Amino acid sequence: MGIAKLALEDGSVFTGRSFGATGEIDGEVVFNTSMTGYQEILTDPSYHGQIVAMTYPLIGNYGVNPEDEESARPWVRGFVVRELSGLASNYRSREDLSSYMVRHGIPGVEGIDTRALVRRIREIGAMKGILSTTDLDDASLVEKARNSPGLVGRDLTTDVMPDTVSRWESGFEGPSADLIRRSQIEGEAAPGDRCHVVALDFGMKRNIPRYLVEAGCRVTIVPGSTAPERILELEPAGIFVSNGPGDPSALGKAVEDLRTLVKLAAERRNIPIFGICLGHQLLGQALGAKTFKLKFGHRGANHPVRDERTGKIEITTQNHGFAVDTRSLPKDVEVSHVNLYDGTLEGLRHARLPVFAVQYHPESSAGPHDSGHLFGEFRKLMRG
Repeated sequence: MGIAKLALEDGSVFTGRSFGATGEIDGEVVFNTSMTGYQEILTDPSYHGQIVAMTYPLIGNYGVNPEDEESARPWVRGFVVRELSGLASNYRSREDLSSYMVRHGIPGVEGIDTRALVRRIREIGAMKGILSTTDLDDASLVEKARNSPGLVGRDLTTDVMPDTVSRWESGFEGPSADLIRRSQIEGEAAPGDRCHVVALDFGMKRNIPRYLVEAGCRVTIVPGSTAPERILELEPAGIFVSNGPGDPSALGKAVEDLRTLVKLAAERRNIPIFGICLGHQLLGQALGAKTFKLKFGHRGANHPVRDERTGKIEITTQNHGFAVDTRSLPKDVEVSHVNLYDGTLEGLRHARLPVFAVQYHPESSAGPHDSGHLFGEFRKLMRG
C-alpha cells in the first residue's frame, strides 16, 4: 500500500494508507455510522459527489457480492476507513473490498483517525475535501479542496437517473428473503390484482422496487425528468418519487413537474404519490415548503424516528444532508414523522390529498426493517 491523503477545506489533512484505486478525487466529506452495509453504501446513488467515512472501525471483513449492490456500480467518490480487513470471510463473498474498488476506480484511505475526522465534521459541518494518492503536498491539497465545487446548488441527478423506461419484476432475494417477506408484507397480492406504480427514478436504490413488488405492485421505472403528461399516459394507480443525490433546491424543473402531478394525479384523479429521501424533499417543495442543508447530515442505520400519528418509535436507515424546513410547511401539510436526535422533519402528509413522503429509507438495505409497512400503506391508498 502507498500513501493516501485526505484534505479538508478547513485546513485539516489526514494521512493514511491507500487502498482501492489510485488517483485524486474531490467530494463533500461525510460520515456514516452503520456497522454493516458498506457495499450498499458504496452503490447507493444518493452518495454521488461524496467521500464517505465509516465510523465503525473494521470494514471489508465480509467482502462483496453482486446481490448486495443497490445499483449497477459504486457512486461514492472516495471511501475512508479506520482499518481495512485483510480477510474477506463470508460464504456469499465473491471479491474483496479493495479489489472491487480498484475495478470501479474508487480510491480509498485507511489507517487515519476516523474518530478525529468525524468529530471535526460534527463541529464544523460537512466539508469539501480532496482524497489523493498522487499529490501529497498538504498546502496544495487544502487549496484544491477549497476550490472544489461541493454539493450546494448542484443537480447531480442527471448523472444517476436512467435514460429509458423499464419494468421491474423481482422481489426480495437471498437467504433472508422469506423472513423479511413475512415480517413486512401483509398478505400476498394475486397476479391479476397488482397495482401499477410508476416510479420516478432520480437515483433509486434497487431495494425500493423490490419492496413495491412484494407489496403487490407492477412497477414501471421512468427517468425522474419524465414529463407529467407522459407519466399519466402510463395509467398509474400510484406514483413513487425516489431518492437521489445533490441539492434538492437545485431541481426546480422536477419540483414544478411534481407540483403539476399533485394537481393532475392526486387532486383530480385521487392517484396516491409516495416519496422517499430526495423524493420527500422534492414533494415538500412542490407542496410549498422549503429545504435547508443540515450541518453534517443523517447517515446510518440507527436513527430513531417517532410516528406522530401513533407515537410509535422506529429505528431507521438514513442518508441525507438536506431536510425540509418544518416551519415552512403550508397549513394543509401535516408533520407525520420526527427525528428524535435533533427534532427535524422526517415525514409529511397532505391533509386532504393522497400525498405522503418520508425523509428516511423504509426499504433499509442495509439496516432495520421497522418502517417497511409504509409500502403496504401506499398499496392500500391505491386500492382506496
